[in-house]
Amino acid sequence: MSESAKSRKDVIIVGGGMAGMSLGLALSAGGLRTLVIDSLAPETETASDYDGRASAIAHGSANILKGIGLWSNLESDASPIWDIRVADGHPLRGISPLFLHYDHGDVGDDPFGYIIENRAIRKALQDAAGESENLELVRPATVVSVEREPFGVSVFTETGQQFDGSVLVAADGRGSQIRQDAGIQTTVAMYRQKSIVCTVRHERDHAGTAVELFMPSGPFAMLPMTENRSNVVWTERIDLADRYLALDDDAFLQELGQRFGRWLGEIELAGPRFGFPLGVLHASRYTDQRLVLLGDAAHAIHPIAGQGLNLGLRDAAALAELFVDAARLGLDIGAASVLGRYERWRRFDNMVLTAVTDGLNRLFSNDIPPVRVARDLGLAMVDRLPPIKKFLMRHAMGHVGELPRLVRGKSL
Repeated sequence: MSESAKSRKDVIIVGGGMAGMSLGLALSAGGLRTLVIDSLAPETETASDYDGRASAIAHGSANILKGIGLWSNLESDASPIWDIRVADGHPLRGISPLFLHYDHGDVGDDPFGYIIENRAIRKALQDAAGESENLELVRPATVVSVEREPFGVSVFTETGQQFDGSVLVAADGRGSQIRQDAGIQTTVAMYRQKSIVCTVRHERDHAGTAVELFMPSGPFAMLPMTENRSNVVWTERIDLADRYLALDDDAFLQELGQRFGRWLGEIELAGPRFGFPLGVLHASRYTDQRLVLLGDAAHAIHPIAGQGLNLGLRDAAALAELFVDAARLGLDIGAASVLGRYERWRRFDNMVLTAVTDGLNRLFSNDIPPVRVARDLGLAMVDRLPPIKKFLMRHAMGHVGELPRLVRGKSL
């Protein structure tokens, strides 16, 4: 075998974020020679550093992380979600007495999912990548051009390096340059909202309870973390969000406390605050010749249900399954037939959740009295309809639809 044939990869992934790296580890575990090119330098964060963000990892997504060998390094950082409470709220009027309550005991013994700091997930992925036999990680490196031919792809970086493979995966985020260069159009809509993200420490134990309050300006989520902490995802109008972010810590905590309430006692900031503009994005197609889009490069949704990363992880699980199965059958993993199956499999799930989160945000981000009364009654009604409620709980766990093997807790 020639030297160039030996160095050729089965899959080249551009983007070393959580979805891209998860796909890389899954593929390498399935025996595929995989290369991940990322523009960021290796993580240098220490255990005391925190960037403000955490992710809600559904139970099915936790199965993916277990299947690619990450869980032993994540379990101590994962705070289980045992209960979910959803209600209308108001900074001055408080919380509506009509609410929707999900109890994990109604659908089994497992938690709905886990809240894990993004920092911990990235660190676990990086450590696992360093130990993977079939996975090569090139970082920091910037892709400057791509050549896609009928039987393979070549990727070129700013330093003149060339990498060859059978198929290219664009996992380079919402602003994906790979997607743009391929001429794949997107539908994009920016909300007049910004998400304020921070972590607080509190007196009392949250007992694994996640709370989502629908405030007039947008949802306000309190997500249980380890060590008596909660991650706050607070959606506000852009002008108000910027004003709150500019406050000093004491004034910010006063505003935060009006929404957080006193159910967990006194609260204090446990890290910096961050603001993120919010929008929805969906690609017109997920594939092109020898190219497939993954995660945020294909779709991005409102954080109202905490499902963004879960969609990306399910993308990765589905694509890994299709690539590994095709390789085992001796098929061309970059063939249009294989990529087309991925798009048909994942597009419906992503489109449905995009529409649902967009609709929920528009329905609940207002304080119109008739609408408020109707949605309160709707939440209370769902709470009293066990079949519908159990379906929604299973959906929150990531156990609805045509699920990849990794999501079901099976190996590739």
